[in-house]
This record gives sequence, C-alpha cells and structure tokens, in this order.
Amino acid sequence: MNARALSYVRTDTPPEDWLRLVDEGLDRHNYSVAPLNEVRQLAAFATDSQGQVVGGAVGRTWGKCCELLQLWVAQEYRSAGVGSQLLRKFEAHARGRVCSIFYLTTLSFQAPEFYQRHGYVVLAEIAGYPNGIVKYLMHRAEA
Repeated sequence: MNARALSYVRTDTPPEDWLRLVDEGLDRHNYSVAPLNEVRQLAAFATDSQGQVVGGAVGRTWGKCCELLQLWVAQEYRSAGVGSQLLRKFEAHARGRVCSIFYLTTLSFQAPEFYQRHGYVVLAEIAGYPNGIVKYLMHRAEA
C-alpha cells in the first residue's frame, strides 16, 4: 500500500456511492470494536384526541447512557408543559433500561434554558455558526 500514490478530492457535491462507502467502512470498524448492537431506540410521544402526534422525544440508549436526539412540540401546544412531560416520560423509559446518564445537543435558538430547568448543565459550547448561534452539549447524571 503506497499512500503517496493516492489522489485526494475535495468536493461540495460528494457522490452518493462515496458517502455510502465511508458510512459502511466506519460502521464495519465501529461494530468490530464496540457492542453497538446494544444501542436501542427510545421515544415518547404526545397525541391529541384524534390520535395526531403533537410532540415527541426521540433518542437512544446504550449501556447506562441515554441520548436525546430530538424533542419537538407543535406550536399550539408549546408553553403548556407538553415538552416537560415528554422529557420526563422519555427519561423514565430510559431509567427502566438502567440509564442514569442523560445527554443531548441543542442550539441557542432552540431550548438550552428549557433543559437547564430540567437539571441539564452545559459541558461544551461551540460558537461560530451564523447569526451568533451556539451549539451546546448538555448532560445530566443521576446518582
């Protein structure tokens, strides 16, 4: 294998098959060294009287860790406690899987204050996005 004989390509429009090769290669490596087959989806939803979803908390668990990937509440139900209920239901479900470490990322225009009210603390801030937007990595651990 001669690394000097390689060509390097930069692009704003990567071919789908190249993206797939990178994903598949990384997956093969990751699964060979970590028990990723133990990662499990987790979700909690709020529905109205017609059964329509008006909010949801979606994430995954792995070992004692629970990652919240998305939390959304329909505009007309915001500031009514729906998000708090979803977060509590989501976390309770994770506790049933022995999770005691909870984490997420959120942007400054989303809900960092909401998560802080629920005991999450900022572990890292990443600035440099347009319009002064900051990304936060947040965490909450239970004893």
